[in-house]
Amino acid sequence: MSSFKGSFTYTVDSKGRINIPAKMRKNLSPEANNSFVITRGFEPCIFVYPHDEWMKREAEISKLHQTDPKHRFFTRMLLQYATDAELDGQSRIILPKELMQYAKIENDVFILGAFDRIEVWNPDEYKKYLESQQEDYLTVASTVFEKEQK
Repeated sequence: MSSFKGSFTYTVDSKGRINIPAKMRKNLSPEANNSFVITRGFEPCIFVYPHDEWMKREAEISKLHQTDPKHRFFTRMLLQYATDAELDGQSRIILPKELMQYAKIENDVFILGAFDRIEVWNPDEYKKYLESQQEDYLTVASTVFEKEQK
């Protein structure tokens, strides 16, 4: 099982490649086999799932009710942008241009560990996202953990 944490800032090269940080690579499970599935995130960011974690998501998604319009829409949005990627010899992956445009990524990226996936953000967009949150961290944490205990 892959598990990612921490944050890093890197530069995107002219071919749309980014380095996967060494601290994140060491937490990549052997089952991932240095391969990923890259797709659209929920906010303007890119989700990078190790292949083994993606297979778990795929199993969950396949159980959604395809007669439900919201389930179909979600499935389409997630899979429309999904693409396979493998680490090259320099521990880089290529970000698809379409996803870079969606996430407003140009030169620099903010790479964030999010347990089972890596999130790739435009640093300015991530800052805007944080600033847009109306509640403080403690209030959100209290709400999240309150729901978990029910």
